[in-house]
Amino acid sequence: MKLSINLFRILPFILGFSITATQAQPTYLYHICQNATVFARNSTYQTNLNLTLSSLSLNANRSTGFYNTSAGRDPNDVFGLFLCRGDVTTEICQNCVTSAVPDISQRCPVEEDAVVWYDECLLRYSKQSIVSRMSDSPAVYLLNTQNISNQNVFNRILATSMRDAAARAATGSSGGKKFAVKQANFTALETLYSLVQCTPDLSSSDCRRCLDIAISQLPACCDGKRGGRVLAPSCNIRYEVYPFYNVSNVEVPPSPPPRSPEILSPPPTGSVATGSESGGGISTTTIIAIVAPISVSILLFCMGCIFIRRRAKKKYNTVPGDSSGVNEITTAESLQVNLNTIQVATNNFSEDNKLGEGGFGEVYKGLLPNGQEVAVKKLSRGSSQGSEEFKNEVLLLAKLQHRNLVRLLGFCLEGEEKILVYEYVPNKSLDFFLFDEEKRGQLDWSRRYKIVGGIARGILYLHEDSRLRIIHRDLKASNILLDSEMNAKISDFGMAKIFVVDQTQGNTSRIVGTYGYMSPEYAMHGQFSVKSDMYSFGVLVLEIICGKKNSSFYQTDGAYDLVSYVWKHWREGTPMKVLDPVLEDSY
Repeated sequence: MKLSINLFRILPFILGFSITATQAQPTYLYHICQNATVFARNSTYQTNLNLTLSSLSLNANRSTGFYNTSAGRDPNDVFGLFLCRGDVTTEICQNCVTSAVPDISQRCPVEEDAVVWYDECLLRYSKQSIVSRMSDSPAVYLLNTQNISNQNVFNRILATSMRDAAARAATGSSGGKKFAVKQANFTALETLYSLVQCTPDLSSSDCRRCLDIAISQLPACCDGKRGGRVLAPSCNIRYEVYPFYNVSNVEVPPSPPPRSPEILSPPPTGSVATGSESGGGISTTTIIAIVAPISVSILLFCMGCIFIRRRAKKKYNTVPGDSSGVNEITTAESLQVNLNTIQVATNNFSEDNKLGEGGFGEVYKGLLPNGQEVAVKKLSRGSSQGSEEFKNEVLLLAKLQHRNLVRLLGFCLEGEEKILVYEYVPNKSLDFFLFDEEKRGQLDWSRRYKIVGGIARGILYLHEDSRLRIIHRDLKASNILLDSEMNAKISDFGMAKIFVVDQTQGNTSRIVGTYGYMSPEYAMHGQFSVKSDMYSFGVLVLEIICGKKNSSFYQTDGAYDLVSYVWKHWREGTPMKVLDPVLEDSY
């Protein structure tokens, strides 16, 4: 008997571990783009939508698994939220939300209201503010096409389980989350698992009302099925005959003792069950002989369910509900770091911590309380990069994730202080090595080739592979940082411009960047495109090959700049003369 009891005790932990592993990637379920109203590309609404989605992505690591925000003003304000399933880890939640942001933009490119559901989270945005208001539409029904046996008994147990879970979820007793699960023994071999959840900003009464509406739709969509769910913007419910949530991460109320498949109703009045052999009971030996193989069968059965769980989507039919509905939200800052924390990290911006400075201000090395090294970029009050450029850099870097782009960790905007907190890159910038007579000897041809390749990959991501097409407009050696392994990371996005995917060219009356790196059409006429960045990249490659600054050629060797110098030698058939002398043995 001890063997079977121990199997029952460890089974939830085995299943919980397996389910956690299978939830590493978000599983798409359904989306609805309400096309009653659409926005124009490059409009104010799209800008506010980008800000809203960026804020959701930045806050995806919240332990609550829920966040709402807004951007803009009427009539172009946008509201957005995400809600992660109450049992998933912070890492899984963050993975789901950050995947959902570009996904919903692709699925609903111009719609002003949209919602996308995953197994692990939902994400939605709207032009309507419905903060703390219950929305039960648009709704989607998913059902397992396999039928359940003993349907009438199953329906009674399901109804009871759902009502009990809804009552507990509405109170927000699960750490503030309006989330609850319920397990009920259907037979000795099968357990019914139920889950309900509301967005935490709903009142208890609105949460209960939303869940009751969803539960009332189960007979119409999923009657007699082994699994089903109802997805709505403000709440969702699900049931299955296998543990689809992480059992070890939730508080499960005790379930009644299991009943054998033959006994699906209480015993007749006056009957007594006994474990002794006297009085017609079942012997201990018989119990062991029955329960041990059943326990093993349960284990194998459940492990099989986990294996086929990845194919569950093939067994489900999706039924869209009412397509009307809106979002809810409030505002909050995400990566903001308070000034006191930065002052402590940099020893109050000590000279000993200074890494460098430029027209924008100064850069300091800092050490956060968790031991992480950071680079703190403090914009000078007379900096050419104003509030707009500052906000631009924050929002852009928050969206961009690539190994050849510098990573933004946080920012500070207190009073007149504008500060950016980056990952610390120990080898400073490319110009620190390239234009120093002693240090450039460390850059042999293989390292320079690696740096050129890294810059190229970063530019390709900005121009083609990111969700937005980004024109950097200020590529130069001082904006290429080098990590401990001399990998290139593009930095300084204060002057960058966002293009939509099908836009090829833009114009501006404000010329920004560094002369010598600017393409002629941009410097003279304000026309910029991906070709503008490629011109700057070409100048940068020439600097890497020659080991000379573009600006060091004014009226030298019959050339005004590095491009003219290289072109002169190319036409004269002496291109090797432009090569950096330190590369003679390695190029």
